[in-house]
Amino acid sequence: MAYDDQNIFAKILRGEIPCNKVFENDHVLAFHDIHPQAPTHILVIPKGAYTDVADFGENASPDEVSGFWSAVSQIADENDLKGDGFRVIANTGLNGGQEVPHFHAHILGGKALGPMLSKAA
Repeated sequence: MAYDDQNIFAKILRGEIPCNKVFENDHVLAFHDIHPQAPTHILVIPKGAYTDVADFGENASPDEVSGFWSAVSQIADENDLKGDGFRVIANTGLNGGQEVPHFHAHILGGKALGPMLSKAA
């Protein structure tokens, strides 16, 4: 799948759409989800043009990969999520429920989140 530079996250990165930013470094922008699914729901997006986690893993530089995952850890710490636990989700593709074709991870926490998936197969 080719990267679509008109997706909402690309527009946020360009400053065309505002966000409630919680973190930024050379490789990452993180902001509160506008439709939170938990008391804390933060989206972490790389500044590079990657469609999904597979694209990111295959094509991002070591500095981008390290910067991304270090940011996830730092954001969890800064939002007091490490003690009670939190979840990191990266939906990928149609079957994974990915809605925006720009790699991103959801950091969810602030309450017990329950099982990952329903037990129905």
